[in-house]
Amino acid sequence: MTDRLSVLVIEDEPLIAMMLEDFVDVLGHEIAGTVDTIAGALDAVGAGGFDVAILDVHLRDGVCWPVADALTAANKPFLIASGGFVEAPPAHHASARQLAKPFTLDGVRVALEEVSRV
Repeated sequence: MTDRLSVLVIEDEPLIAMMLEDFVDVLGHEIAGTVDTIAGALDAVGAGGFDVAILDVHLRDGVCWPVADALTAANKPFLIASGGFVEAPPAHHASARQLAKPFTLDGVRVALEEVSRV
């Protein structure tokens, strides 16, 4: 298992966010916070206090790429969570680790282990 991580969940579907929070907890990590908008996520990234983020592609107020840019600038690893992109991610995020929906406990575990090694 990876060392204990502090995970920021950026997800606009409340039930999916709660499921991710449960998975993170069961895996022995902690939730640094949960936000559901680009604006809230940018504030959370600016405040710091987390090791890794799980970033849903489609948030309440738009597509996640400004948040991905902010996470990259802050040197914070992140997982892009999606049920499938409608369009390809920007080239500079094409290699970002993806976490496919529907989420499974094992899928979240493996993704967090992989992204925390970066």
